[in-house]
Amino acid sequence: MLDVDAVVVGTGAGGSIAMRELARAGLKVVALEEGGYLRPADFDQREDHMFPVLYQDGGGRTTEDLGIRVLGGRGVGGSTVHNTNLCKRTPDAILDLWARRYGVEGASAADLEASFTSIEKDLSVSEIASDDINPNNDALRRGALALGWKGAVLRHNRIGCQKSGFCELGCAYDAKQNALKVVVPQALAAGANLYSDVDVRRILVERGAAVGVEGVAHDGVGSGKRPVARVRVRAKVVVLAGSAVGSAALARRSGLPDPHARLGRGLRMHPGGVVAGRFDESILAHRGIPQSYECTEMLSYEEGSDRRVWIVPAFAHPIGTAATLPGFGAAHMRSMRAYGHLAVLTAMVHDETSGEVDVDGDGEPVIRYRMTERDRVQLAKGLVACARILLAAGAREVTIPAVPPVRVTNARELDALDTSFVRPFSVPLSAVHPMGTLAMGKDPRVSVVDSTGEHHQVKGLFALDGSLFPTSLGGPPQISIYAFALHLAKHAVAAAKR
Repeated sequence: MLDVDAVVVGTGAGGSIAMRELARAGLKVVALEEGGYLRPADFDQREDHMFPVLYQDGGGRTTEDLGIRVLGGRGVGGSTVHNTNLCKRTPDAILDLWARRYGVEGASAADLEASFTSIEKDLSVSEIASDDINPNNDALRRGALALGWKGAVLRHNRIGCQKSGFCELGCAYDAKQNALKVVVPQALAAGANLYSDVDVRRILVERGAAVGVEGVAHDGVGSGKRPVARVRVRAKVVVLAGSAVGSAALARRSGLPDPHARLGRGLRMHPGGVVAGRFDESILAHRGIPQSYECTEMLSYEEGSDRRVWIVPAFAHPIGTAATLPGFGAAHMRSMRAYGHLAVLTAMVHDETSGEVDVDGDGEPVIRYRMTERDRVQLAKGLVACARILLAAGAREVTIPAVPPVRVTNARELDALDTSFVRPFSVPLSAVHPMGTLAMGKDPRVSVVDSTGEHHQVKGLFALDGSLFPTSLGGPPQISIYAFALHLAKHAVAAAKR
């Protein structure tokens, strides 16, 4: 058994910052990570090797009804290891909404300015150079410009990028300035201790206060990992940073008090689908920086808005592409032979659907999420918008990989398209941004943690990851998670010292 001041569960964007700040405050800190501690030399750029070790359930995690694939990271660095490095601050309109509608205090744009600035400096965030926009992203840019739609070059956290295009499999060139490369080493240098391949199963609570965690260490070998030891850590403070899915599942598994039935609820995910355009010219979308341009023509942050879609490029390597493209046999082969000529966009919904994370009989996560009709309509609008952009950029044919596939060659066909087919099961959907299952706010009747990140009913228990967010962000969450963790870490420090 270990006896420390604070234990952090998870080492992604939020957990890495929490362990660093706690250690820098002179506290004895232990971080526990379910996945392994991989280095750049381990990232061999093979889908069949990297998905099983970098993603939850080997990349096969889904909602309970199998309607949406949910991609989440595991391993030291969490999802920052496999993400595409997009860096956008929480929109001011979202922060204002959280204060006005959800009772979040002390988290205005002005309150968070120092944290965002500090994180962006630590991670060397910069705008992607125009010369680094690859043909796939340029198709989005050209199409949006031709339509007169709003778009912009994105910001990222890379230095020395080799433009190999394998970001989602971990960077073999160590160019990502992420939790794994930057923040975790800072935390270790400050005196924190880290144990990987430890699956935390329970939060220990005594007399209304968190006093530690217990779990199982395993041998870390793929999906057949074997338990090798029991782990117990006593601590004054417990920080949950295992993602909106992992943190909520651990809280549910631990039987934490939930007097107002809010624990694990309010899940948002930015569900999205893809649209592929076939061009005469070579696109080679798998090469270069994957996502460097965005279209925000369809995106409003107003609650209840009829324009809630964020559009960015999306592309996969051969296995992922083959699994998504419609058709069988010879027809599927013809589609794959056009691989080098495909540009692909994704429409992600700034969702208002409220899902739930529960656990099954073995304590494993169960994700319940049924898209509302309003969100389904938004998704349909987004996919049509993606198709319109690709056609405006010069695509010969555009395909929505539905069942059956929808193929169009001109905007008139899009105008007449019946989009009632756009829904889970008929269109492959994925979600990469789970948020909101331990939402913050002043009122315990509608939130799980207060505006400091501390649990309303369990003292010394903090959530410092994407589970904090009361609503969807409408954009990439990593910088928001880093910044909120930094902004709130001082409260965990104070709790550990009291």
